[in-house]
Amino acid sequence: MESPPPRPPALRVMRANTAEEREILEAFLDFYRDIVVHKIAGVDDQAARARLVPSMTTLAGLVRHLTTVERNWFHRLTGEDPELPDSSWELSDAHTPSVLIEEYERVCAVSRRAAAGFALDDVIPHPDAGQVSVRWIYVHMIEETARHAGHADILRELTDGSTGVLG
Repeated sequence: MESPPPRPPALRVMRANTAEEREILEAFLDFYRDIVVHKIAGVDDQAARARLVPSMTTLAGLVRHLTTVERNWFHRLTGEDPELPDSSWELSDAHTPSVLIEEYERVCAVSRRAAAGFALDDVIPHPDAGQVSVRWIYVHMIEETARHAGHADILRELTDGSTGVLG
């Protein structure tokens, strides 16, 4: 079976192999964001909510959680003190895969615009972490998103057998 062609975020990572630091950070973060979206896209509501591991980790919960994490870190760059849920893993009936994907993509777009106005060395206050640089936020968000993209990969495989970055 032939692998599907790489999507634009994967191509961007491949082309950023000699880019400046910021472009590399942005490319990798967008790559992992894309994987998360790809892993829930096309999955029905029941499968997206299925608890296949003992924790509350579900495909839908991962997207909701990462939406919250984006707000918690990048949206503070806008001066916003984001209102965050008590539990980013809990889902309401309104949290369908399409709604979650739309919200995640909207929030990621706000994150991109917010970060664009800052240098990597710029520092902002964070209520939980003290002072953090924009570079630190990027690295943390790559780590957080990549870790959960791996979880999503496993959950999707358990759901319907789809595996890999592109599948």
